[in-house]
Amino acid sequence: MRVAVAGCCHGELDKIYETLALAERRGPGPVDLLLCCGDFQAVRNEADLRCMAVPPKYRHMQTFYRYYSGEKKAPVLTLFIGGNHEASNHLQELPYGGWVAPNIYYLGLAGVVKYRGVRIGGISGIFKSHDYRKGHFECPPYNSSTVRSIYHVRNIEVYKLKQEKDKGQTAKTTRFLALDKCLPHRDFLQILEIEHDPSAPDCLEYDIEWLTILRATNDLINVTEHLWNMPENNGLHARWDYSATEEAMKEVLEKLNHDLKVPRNFSVTAACYDPSKPQTQMQLIHRISPQTTEFCAQLGITDINIRLQKSKAEHHLCGEDEEQDDVESNDSGEDRSEYNTDTSALSSINPDEIMLDEEEGEDSIVSAHSDMNTPSIEPSDQASDFSASFSDVRILPGSMIVSSDDTVDSTIDREGKLGGTVESGNGEDLSKVPLKRLSGEHEPEQRKKIKRRNQAIYAVVDDDDAA
Repeated sequence: MRVAVAGCCHGELDKIYETLALAERRGPGPVDLLLCCGDFQAVRNEADLRCMAVPPKYRHMQTFYRYYSGEKKAPVLTLFIGGNHEASNHLQELPYGGWVAPNIYYLGLAGVVKYRGVRIGGISGIFKSHDYRKGHFECPPYNSSTVRSIYHVRNIEVYKLKQEKDKGQTAKTTRFLALDKCLPHRDFLQILEIEHDPSAPDCLEYDIEWLTILRATNDLINVTEHLWNMPENNGLHARWDYSATEEAMKEVLEKLNHDLKVPRNFSVTAACYDPSKPQTQMQLIHRISPQTTEFCAQLGITDINIRLQKSKAEHHLCGEDEEQDDVESNDSGEDRSEYNTDTSALSSINPDEIMLDEEEGEDSIVSAHSDMNTPSIEPSDQASDFSASFSDVRILPGSMIVSSDDTVDSTIDREGKLGGTVESGNGEDLSKVPLKRLSGEHEPEQRKKIKRRNQAIYAVVDDDDAA
């Protein structure tokens, strides 16, 4: 079986499929499967563009929308995982995976499927320690913080994958591919020959062990941003092993009527981009996908998005009740409007994100503090012809070379003290007043300055501390 592997796609599906066609003409035969390893950018419309964590000037529609609308169809079965430059609102509709377009399948937050007897697993996003132990609490419309945290990997997904035993499989050599972006004269695509089962069906199938694990770990779903740990064999949990048993797998098979074929049930859930009728004011909506609804009903598990919507509604109602109680219990007679509630000076930019250059960092800061619901306006000189030939690939949008990760302009020093001056009641700056000495102490004639060895080391601030 010939499998093509692509690096970051950045929505350049036309160019990738054209390259595959060229490779097939020059190679021994057609490609059976295409794997895309992140930054797929399944952007359907202008609202999806605003959910990508990149500065507005790097937001380009690219060509995925043509496959979503049905104007084009992927010539080869395509599987992909999410990265850190994605239309997160679109992928969030399919937490357990599903079709984002005909013949293009998303593996979900984490997922395992089979094709021609070959197991294919993956996990979406990037790792950030400060979000790893949180639940999946983000939902549209995102703010400057959640538009980034939503693509950070969570411990629950890693925990599920670790339950995979697969004792019948023998160890095989792992190939590490350091693929580039879709640029001319770059190695952004590689074709591998993979052993497969000739008797296996020529279609995408569910992995029975993975489905059983999803069902077993259903009660571990968390949609809050509270930190929590997965169950361990440490005497604190009644159960810590959620691996699939033979009995549990038989039960799942019966639920699926012994049919593991992934249904071709793609459906359009949002309006598709129309170049002749741009809609810059398109509203962001937290949608429930019929694919996920069908999958959860068949397997008997919870749709994360439905659980999240209920949690947000309950929190909203509780918040209104608490606010009313606070108003009724406020007997001080103070005017609440006198308190400064402006939090615009507080930065929610992720200091762990990667920044390529100063110009990009400045744009990222502007983007991070802007409202995610406001439309992005593309400069007229950035407009490109989507029907460009592959020879024009070298003229690419900046989104293919950006990694929008920002830095923090914090007012807190290394010792955790707030910057600025402190004044006394009479307006005197206390930071300039010398500290009083005890009665038995004497002022030294001259203070000696002690220079610490390896002083540069002590000046470094750890990323987690800065966060």
